[in-house]
Amino acid sequence: MSLRQLVETRINYLALMNKVYLKRKISNRISGGHPWIFGNEIERVDNGINPGDIVEVFFSDGKFVGKGYINPKSQILIRLLTRDRKQQINEQFFIDRIAGCWEYRKKIGYVENCRLVFGESDEMPQLIIDKFNDYFVIQTLALGVDLWKGSFVKAINEIFKPRGIYERNDAPVRELEGLPQQKGFLSEPFDTKIIINENGLKFYVDLENGQKTGYFLDQQDNRRAITKIVKGAEVLGAFTYTGAFEIHAAHSGAKSVLGIDISESAVKQAGENALLNNLQEVVRFETANAFNTLKQWAKDGRQYDVVMLDPPAFTKSRETIQRAIAGYKEINLRGIKLIRPRGFLITSSCTNLVSPELFLQIIDMAAKDAKRKIRQVVFQTQSPDHPVIRGIESTQYLKFLIVEVQ
Repeated sequence: MSLRQLVETRINYLALMNKVYLKRKISNRISGGHPWIFGNEIERVDNGINPGDIVEVFFSDGKFVGKGYINPKSQILIRLLTRDRKQQINEQFFIDRIAGCWEYRKKIGYVENCRLVFGESDEMPQLIIDKFNDYFVIQTLALGVDLWKGSFVKAINEIFKPRGIYERNDAPVRELEGLPQQKGFLSEPFDTKIIINENGLKFYVDLENGQKTGYFLDQQDNRRAITKIVKGAEVLGAFTYTGAFEIHAAHSGAKSVLGIDISESAVKQAGENALLNNLQEVVRFETANAFNTLKQWAKDGRQYDVVMLDPPAFTKSRETIQRAIAGYKEINLRGIKLIRPRGFLITSSCTNLVSPELFLQIIDMAAKDAKRKIRQVVFQTQSPDHPVIRGIESTQYLKFLIVEVQ
């Protein structure tokens, strides 16, 4: 193709692309780099659009904002992919983006297991790709990104030559985009119960039926942080899921470890993980409701050197944030009451709706109600393969705290 033909093709491409103009008075969030544009921020759309189309976005004065995919069915009307007007959004664009994600993970030391693509943090809104050794799990949680699913599969095949790719789009959030919930193979079928290595330990991961994408990679660094304080300790873990924190504690020299979870299937897999690491003599798991059980055990006078709490988000929306605050306070209050003097509380929150500052306030309130003093040992967020982008609060969601309880 000649240079003239290339220029003409480029002009036609720009001319055909739908253009969206923002209102004059909008939040500084957009100019500050946030990729979400809400429907009430739009002044006009020049041409007719189809859900999932790539559109160009402009400020009211005609200055270019960026390109992204649009979905009139979603409250978040447009999710931006690039601020570079020269950049074409095509299959190669996404292949290059995923290759860049992989280069970044390798540089920071996350190679075997990692979140390869973390949505907005990697400038691919609502795309999640987790790498479990030679297996990959994909979530496409918005219509615009779902339409490019084939390109993501192609990129993974070209870059990694994987043993298998699985789709975990059984997330309710897809329904807000007008998408069905679904899951299944994006490669030749394979056994979806695999084994991964983490911090010198082995864990079963159920890619098909486990929570989220099958395993919580975001806590892998935090699980190393408990190594010293659990040595020789009697440890209780609540909301254990498949036992990763508890098995790390047992491996690190805990005297005894008990993990509880309300899910029988999770407890069963936690027991299998204990056997997989030959730690069944140190760690055991029981099916129990953490709220009720911890309250009763405190009344019974039970005491532990270390209590670990890794509860679910408690809320998915701002409308129920007060209920979540009450839930976090209550479970931490009950946990603190079970800790011997000079013992340790290890606790987490995994919703971005509870800010780091608010989470610390909640723990302070729980300690005050328990009439115990605390001092901070560790306070950190998710592992760096889940990058945090300042100004995009959804990218910093995990809070992980260790305190000494006096």
